[in-house]
Amino acid sequence: MSSHFVLYLFLITIFHCFFFSNSHLKILLPTQLRRISSSVNCPAPDSSLYYQPVIGILSHPGDGASGRLSNATDASYLAASYVKFVEAGGARVVPLIYTEPWEILLKKLELVNGVLFTGGVANDGLYFEIVGRIFKKVLEKNDAGDYFPLYATCLGFELITMIVSEDNDILEDFAAENQASSLQFVENVNIKESVFQRFPPDLLKKLSTDCIVMQNHQYGISPVKLLGNQKLSSFFEILTTSNDQDDKVYVSTVRSRNYPVTGFQWHPEKNAFEWGSPSIPHTEDAIRTTQYAANYLVSEARKSLNRPVAQELLDNLIYNYRPTYCGYAGKGFDEVYIFE
Repeated sequence: MSSHFVLYLFLITIFHCFFFSNSHLKILLPTQLRRISSSVNCPAPDSSLYYQPVIGILSHPGDGASGRLSNATDASYLAASYVKFVEAGGARVVPLIYTEPWEILLKKLELVNGVLFTGGVANDGLYFEIVGRIFKKVLEKNDAGDYFPLYATCLGFELITMIVSEDNDILEDFAAENQASSLQFVENVNIKESVFQRFPPDLLKKLSTDCIVMQNHQYGISPVKLLGNQKLSSFFEILTTSNDQDDKVYVSTVRSRNYPVTGFQWHPEKNAFEWGSPSIPHTEDAIRTTQYAANYLVSEARKSLNRPVAQELLDNLIYNYRPTYCGYAGKGFDEVYIFE
């Protein structure tokens, strides 16, 4: 058999393989598919939800850096970690500067779809008064039919505990400063429609066994004291507890029984966005905890009926301000927004 004949057979075989395979199976590029069909079958977003949610975060007295950045008596600040936390969930931020006239704050509340109270130390005076007014407004909005969530972190949770109980001395001392901890879920608790509802099973388990949440507080409330106060027990349901450095048990996560209000004694924002303390957990599971908590807040805000006026919103967004780096001190917050 000549080499030319062998080559001829080889070419014929290749031709048949190519021709018949392509006659039964055609591989088309995406651009070719679009030419064949101009319609794309993508389901429409849920029209009952708002996909541009905005969260109002209440500023805290001071500069967040013990006076190193500003000594102005009317200064207030937001730790940038709270802003990043909200943005990580897919929302924008309007700062609610607590020293502004109440009429201005009311207008800003019409620009947002939920509120976040931060941690801190202020528990009296004008700040406490403004927290109470905003909290009352949150409940009124929900009673009027506008789903309007509130996240209250650390001091924020402590303050609404005082407000709901109508007892400014209800808080107890706990040794939980600068401490990573676990979360112990209350027996038979139903986490459906709570901040933990979308946490995957493996992460829920690790929350109860590993120290992947950050605590930083001197005060709190024990389960016994919360359940023993009729006003608190009828308003809040305890989801988790934690132990301080002396093994005393305090309430670490709650949700309202009738309102979209979630209270944290711990700091979901710190894991991913603060670096000033070596105690802050930065493991992958700790970061996942931050992300799931942020996603829940924003998913709740999407249910709000509020649709802000576009230009008024743009004029009040946090993007109109610049954060200040203060992490060079090696402690405290990494970045803060200061309002004077």
